[in-house]
Parts: sequence; C-alpha cells; structure tokens
Amino acid sequence: MRFGIRTLDEVDVKGKTVLCRVDINQPVDREKGTLKSTARIEACVPTIRELSDKGAKVVLMAHQGSDIEYKNFYTTEPHSKVLSSLLEREVQFIPDVCGPAAQEKIRSLKDGEILLLDNVRFMSEEQTLFEMKLCLSHEQQAQTLLVRKLAPLGDLYICDAFAAAHRDQPSLCGFEEVLPSAMGRLFEKEYCVISELMEAPERPCTFVLGGAKISDAFLMMETVLKSGSADRILTGGVVANIVLIAKGENIGKGSYDFIVKSNYAEFFETAKNLLAQYGDKIVTPTDLAYVEDGQRKEAALGSIPENIGAVDIGTETAKAYQEIIRSSKTVFVNGPMGIFEEEPTELGTKMVWEALGDTAAYTVIGGGDSITATTKYGKTKQISYICTGGGALIRFLTGEELPVVKALRHGSKIPV
Repeated sequence: MRFGIRTLDEVDVKGKTVLCRVDINQPVDREKGTLKSTARIEACVPTIRELSDKGAKVVLMAHQGSDIEYKNFYTTEPHSKVLSSLLEREVQFIPDVCGPAAQEKIRSLKDGEILLLDNVRFMSEEQTLFEMKLCLSHEQQAQTLLVRKLAPLGDLYICDAFAAAHRDQPSLCGFEEVLPSAMGRLFEKEYCVISELMEAPERPCTFVLGGAKISDAFLMMETVLKSGSADRILTGGVVANIVLIAKGENIGKGSYDFIVKSNYAEFFETAKNLLAQYGDKIVTPTDLAYVEDGQRKEAALGSIPENIGAVDIGTETAKAYQEIIRSSKTVFVNGPMGIFEEEPTELGTKMVWEALGDTAAYTVIGGGDSITATTKYGKTKQISYICTGGGALIRFLTGEELPVVKALRHGSKIPV
C-alpha cells in the first residue's frame, strides 16, 4: 500500500469485473461531436491497458461537462472512440449509466474487454449541486441508485480519477464502502509526485493563478501564502480583476459588473484580507487588454473604457511575469491569463506559457484549461509535470484530506 491505499500491484484482476472511475472530461466541439483535447484520456490509458491485459472485465465510469451547468453535460461516446484508438483495441460504449441495458452489457463482458458507460452526471446524484446541498456521507452514497445497481456486478473498484479527487460523489466515494478498492496508476503517480514536491519546493517558488474558478484560486492563494509555500503569486484572469478592484484600482465598470453578476463579489473581502497580510507577495497586472470592435486594445489601470470588461493581462504585465517565471526555481500554474481560446485575447496566456516552456524551473501545470493551453502552445514536452487535476491539486495543496483519498483508504481495508 501507498499512503494507506491499495495499489494495482496488490490485486489479482484476472476474470474479475472491475468498476474503474476515470476522469476523461475534455473540451468538446459540439458541432463536430469530437473532443478538442485528449490529454486526460491519454493519462489514464496505462491503467486501463494494464487491467485489460491482465484479463479484467473493465467497466469505465466517467463524467463529461461542468459540474454545475447541466447544459454543459455531454455524452462520453466520443471518448470511447479516442480510447479505442489509443489502446489499439475496442472500447465498447453504451448510452446508459446503470439501467437494465448497462447492467446486461456488464454481465456479458468477457475477460480483457472494456466498456465505457455514458456520462455519470446524467444521474442527478452525481451533480455537484446534489453534493453541496445534501452532503451525503460515504455510507449514504453507497445507498444511491448508481452504487446499488452497479456494485453487485463488480468484484473490485479502482479509482484513477485524481483530477476529481476533491469531489464527494457516489461514483467517486460510494463504491469504496461496499467493494475492495485500489488506486490506478495515474492516481498513484499524481499523489506521489505532488506529495514529494510540496514537501520541499526549490526557492523561489512562484504560483501563477488565473482563470475563472475563483473559489479554488482564492483557496489555494490563502493556503500557500499562510503556509509560506509561495514566494510570489502572479495573478491573471478574473482572479486578477478581483484583486485589482480590492486594491482600489479602476478597471472599468464592465469588469466589476461581470464579477457581481457571476456572484463573485464576496471575494472582494477575501482579496482585501490577503492583500493586507501578504500584499508584498501578490503580483497584479499593471496593464490590461480589452476588445473593441473585434480588435485587441490595451490600457494602463484606470484607462479601461467604463463599459468594457478586461479580458486579458497586457503586454507589459506579461513581460514582467515572464521575467519572474524565468528567475524562479519552482512554478505552479492553475488557470490562464485571459480568454486564450480567442486570438484577440490570448496574448497574455501565450507569453506566460512561452516562459514556462523555457524556464529552468520545475514547472507544474494543473487543471483542464491550463492543460489545454499547454497543448495549444506546444509546451507539453517542456513542462516538468502536468497534473490532470485543477481543483484536486488545489485542495491537495491545502493539506486537506481529499474525499476520494479518505474513501479509498476505507475501501483498501475490505479484503479482495
């Protein structure tokens, strides 16, 4: 065992039905019905291949789409095609999660065969709103429909979804109550690498926090500043806009209104408190970019047009961030500097990623958008370690025991 969790080295899976939870959530091109990135899928291939090669009947469970907005949910059928190509063997798909069709298909699997179920978040009990409102214990999660229908068909539960380890949902934490459990190779690797790295990061240690997942970003910011892990934090995206407003900077009414409409106003106070205690370590933009008539324009703080929102850091800020990154020994990144998917608003992210690619520092990238940016700018091979999880990485760095880790430790005590 490692960290009190059983590994694949300790289980015999031949002839057994293995329920395996993976995180293959990727950006989707809905018009084409294809995936825009395959990074997370590629990362879990070693575990799936090992299980299949050893003769397991592999049943894959996964989600696709934002954990809050139902409109973002999407079928996992395209993922089965990508997996089939990567594994060079068929990965069957069924448009069902735990109903009679899925159950019958699972029962008919032969040794070595692989089946991907449809998006588990089509089940209401797998949605984060359900998780946040009901706060079910792991014992209660074992009584949900998903676990009650699938667990009797399985001999073993494997979790390889480190990227979702901060979630407390039945497909992640319920099966370990009733089935012998273990972590997959990706989960084991990510747990070990991040643990070892955070014990003694080389200094100076810089965190780059951007994007729009505000609660995660401020949780990480507070934790790494309080613990002394971070020597500097470079801010971008909505994170930077909130900190700038908290500092009293005028970045335009458009930016302020967006933050309020997105229910992020509560973080103004959080940002003020962090600035009061650690202001010397929090680096904010000195110029910002906005889009007017389809064209990128930049302005110093206080000169952004009132009704236009800031959507990227400016060139001068990006250059300053590049210098800091190149002079660091360790760099953690979670979130882009702006809307990098669009040409007028990608410059800040592109420049920061250029520095990440040529710095001598040990670089760690975490989160879906960060991974997508890494792929887009061709920096995959230059990054020291790419962690599939964003939220999980953040929660892990806080020292908090992740829900899935707790569940796996329990499931590892159940005899195989």
